[in-house]
Amino acid sequence: MAVSNHLKALLRSYCDGDEERFYSVAMQLAAHEAKIGHGKLAEELRDLIDRAKSRRAPMKGQDKAVPIGQPRGELAGLLNASFPKNRLAEMVLDDHLAFQLKRVIREQRQAARLLAAGLSPRRRLLLVGPPGTGKTLTAAVLAGELGMPLFQVRLDGLITKFMGETAAKLRQVFDSTNRTRGVYFFDEFDAIGSRRGLANDVGEVRRILNSFLQMIEQDDSQSLIIGATNHPEILDHALFRRFDDVLNYDLPDEVRIASLLKTRLVHRARSRTSWKRLAKQAQGLSYAEIVRGSDEALKEAVIENRESISEAEIRSALEERISAKVRFSGKRLED
Repeated sequence: MAVSNHLKALLRSYCDGDEERFYSVAMQLAAHEAKIGHGKLAEELRDLIDRAKSRRAPMKGQDKAVPIGQPRGELAGLLNASFPKNRLAEMVLDDHLAFQLKRVIREQRQAARLLAAGLSPRRRLLLVGPPGTGKTLTAAVLAGELGMPLFQVRLDGLITKFMGETAAKLRQVFDSTNRTRGVYFFDEFDAIGSRRGLANDVGEVRRILNSFLQMIEQDDSQSLIIGATNHPEILDHALFRRFDDVLNYDLPDEVRIASLLKTRLVHRARSRTSWKRLAKQAQGLSYAEIVRGSDEALKEAVIENRESISEAEIRSALEERISAKVRFSGKRLED
């Protein structure tokens, strides 16, 4: 039954010219074959899909992100579409967060079995934590692991100054979750989820929040809906009940900093490099800042045509990120 449904969905997406839906269903079909033990067939299907995608080489100057099934009208200004290949192994996570993400992936891969038993897989997630701690990467990883397209909601296109217009655009996004299965990512979620009754609250903000609460409650699609915020304290409490899981992201500790630095630099770092010393120095930086510092050290080595990078050079790149963070924090305090 599952295969026949997939074949019908493939034909429908082909007839509709919905390319992203076609690839999404094809990946689901490959996943189904893998689950029932047809590993070789699943691998062949994935190879065919990857080859087909690689032939869609974008013209020079075009973004590689592919809009949803050639979106028409306003939807093109509301969603940025891409097909990530990120994997969970790329992330450096604490044990609990890794467990939560693996559970989401596992439940999504077994969604048909859970639904047949009258149960719902986790698919509404709220990601909470400081900037640069991996929230956006998480959305890409979930899309990559599940073979789904990633649709990033454009807040600049969603939120307008006209009464009622934002809710209408929000409805278009939720309608899309039913038409095209994927990972729908609301970054800076506090822009639409701010707590009702705040000092700067206005009627339109309340209407947007109420619309979102109603739409997410009524949403019965198979898409993943992910909200991410750096400011959970200003979110309306009613939102937390609408999400299946709240995932908390923190700045990395010394162990995870050392692991990330080693992963990024071990192939070029000199043999006596102390990852522990570097990790101690880099405390307080986010994952994104550590990656940027690592990349700066790598770029310098490439430009200078050096085969290896010393610990001092890595330290210098990290110190630059720390200084930039201190300057930015000071400016924010002055503001």
